[in-house]
Amino acid sequence: MKKIIFILSSLFSFAALRAQEPADALRYAWYAPGSSARIQAVGGAMGSLGGDISASFVNPAGLAFYKTGDFVLSPSYRFGRTKSTYFGRTESRNSDKFSWGSTGFVVGTGNNNTRNVRNTSFSIAYNRTADFNSDIFYRGQNNQSSYSQKFLDEIRNNNVKDGNALSGNYPFGSSLAFNTYWIDTVGGGTNGNFQFQSRSAALLASGLLQQNSIHSTGGIDEMALGVAVNLRDKLMVGGSIGVPYLHYRRDAEFVEADATSNPNNHFNYAMVNETLRTSGLGINLRAGLIYKPTEYWRLGLALHSPTFYTLTDRYETSITADVEKGNVLSDYSNDYTDGAPSRFRYTYATPYRAIASVSYVLREVQDVRKQKGFLTADVEYVNYKASSFSAASNEDGSGTSEADRAYLKQLNRSIDAAYKSTFNVRAGGELKFTTVMVRLGAAYYGNPYKNLNGEKGSKLNLSGGLGYRDKGFFIDLTYVYSLNKDVNYAYRLSSAPYSGAQVKNTASNIFLTFGVKI
Repeated sequence: MKKIIFILSSLFSFAALRAQEPADALRYAWYAPGSSARIQAVGGAMGSLGGDISASFVNPAGLAFYKTGDFVLSPSYRFGRTKSTYFGRTESRNSDKFSWGSTGFVVGTGNNNTRNVRNTSFSIAYNRTADFNSDIFYRGQNNQSSYSQKFLDEIRNNNVKDGNALSGNYPFGSSLAFNTYWIDTVGGGTNGNFQFQSRSAALLASGLLQQNSIHSTGGIDEMALGVAVNLRDKLMVGGSIGVPYLHYRRDAEFVEADATSNPNNHFNYAMVNETLRTSGLGINLRAGLIYKPTEYWRLGLALHSPTFYTLTDRYETSITADVEKGNVLSDYSNDYTDGAPSRFRYTYATPYRAIASVSYVLREVQDVRKQKGFLTADVEYVNYKASSFSAASNEDGSGTSEADRAYLKQLNRSIDAAYKSTFNVRAGGELKFTTVMVRLGAAYYGNPYKNLNGEKGSKLNLSGGLGYRDKGFFIDLTYVYSLNKDVNYAYRLSSAPYSGAQVKNTASNIFLTFGVKI
């Protein structure tokens, strides 16, 4: 266990060089996907239900239930509140966001009951697969560790003894801390044999005031093309190809300050500002089937390939420190990278997914107007440690360095050590009263962490909604209450204990879907 924690901590001491970290792998894979308001109302369970454009992103076989066509539009709005607890102190932040759920066209063709293939359906659909918008803020008094010990880990792991080497060779970490005197040679020694120490870590006996503010925006927006066939109204088979666009921006500010009023202890405060922008395209495949063993039952199975992304990071950071020398010093990574953020291009593969589902349809008949409702449930298996990063050629065609490839291999080992496989469960039901539908649902997304340092997380959605369908027009309104639990670490260390903030996010989500028959 100690070896695994050391691997994780050592990786974080180098992470600023290339910006990727194990948390990125989880962020891009652990989410409750968007859908139409109808599907949101039943907990997102879509594996065996069919008859909704959201099937393009869950089980494409569900498109085969379309005999005609739909045009669907699904706007949504989110009211979010995040509470973060750090060393016994709780802070909160609000974040609201307009977005879109499943939107697009579905067309069913053919209806020849004398043939094995009763009909074929096609879809062109858009979906907000993941939403990264959030505001996290926490602060507390820490007497365990200092952010600056992250730089000491970097110095130690690279066996740096020369002040001249340290002043410019690590422009996203310890060089900035050294040039602003947050890290100094106060430990004595001579050039070539310096013993570096942190000015703030020396004050841990009285505690350090720390605060972290993280503002994140972006998401994963996906276009999908789907096709499905209905075989004798018993077996539906379908597939889809998705092209997601990932865009993410994180602006973070970490501040560490002296908790005393002593003006002569050689440290007042230090501040780290970071900006990371990640963008790129991916591709994935989904395939599934739905089987009706009897009139009322539907059984579904769907497999999702990993999504293969080619991504580019743009990263920059700065450090400002006041070590009570009469002035405040700042240093910027862009000064070492030709005045622009550093760029790093790589590939990322998400985990694969498998979904098993069952539905019971009340009064299952071909004429959906006579159906009285349904109950449905999905169980989804996701292996989060199967996420992986690899090197990609640069945009100018040049290859990546051996150091980059070695770093990404280490990153993948850290992902294996930090995360595990888990199950997600979604369930819901609908009752239909002629033209009006009432729906309820719930979804639970399990803990992806191996709990190496107290990490635990989960996502719970509780939903309800109403629907109206008549004369080729339909409208659905859904409310989803979300409760998400997670952790956030400003830094990890291999040389000292460190703590993360416990993060609890609650959100009220309103989904609205308009649709017309075409």
